[in-house]
Amino acid sequence: MDELDRRIINQLQGGFPVSERPYRDAARRLGTSESELITRIRCMLDDGLLTRFGPLFHAERMGGALSLCALRVPPQRFEEVAEKVNSFPEVAHNYQREHDMNMWFVLATETPEQLDATLRQIEECTGLTVHNFPKQAEYFVGLNLQV
Repeated sequence: MDELDRRIINQLQGGFPVSERPYRDAARRLGTSESELITRIRCMLDDGLLTRFGPLFHAERMGGALSLCALRVPPQRFEEVAEKVNSFPEVAHNYQREHDMNMWFVLATETPEQLDATLRQIEECTGLTVHNFPKQAEYFVGLNLQV
């Protein structure tokens, strides 16, 4: 990682231009070219330096639903169940935890009804009960990691 990569990570965490050519506009602020910025982001994603590059949406404000979910997965089935759960495009942030409920993931859907349907599909697919923990209150915690 060089100085430009660091500037890209540090500066773009705070926002990305909403414009006709957002990469060009962001690149200008960073003192580089549009193509260089796109290449650098792609390389950081490919190398695993970044795991994600994209917007965060308020699903509920757009008519959708979002919920934290958990499963009790027998250890010998963990990889198999993780593969099944991760096959759903609505699933994000699936992590193993040292807890009785050892698999935690986020579901994000276009409608509240789709969330319920996806929960049922995951239960049918895995044979396990999905514990649904919908958001009760929202808090904003600004997280800006400097590299």
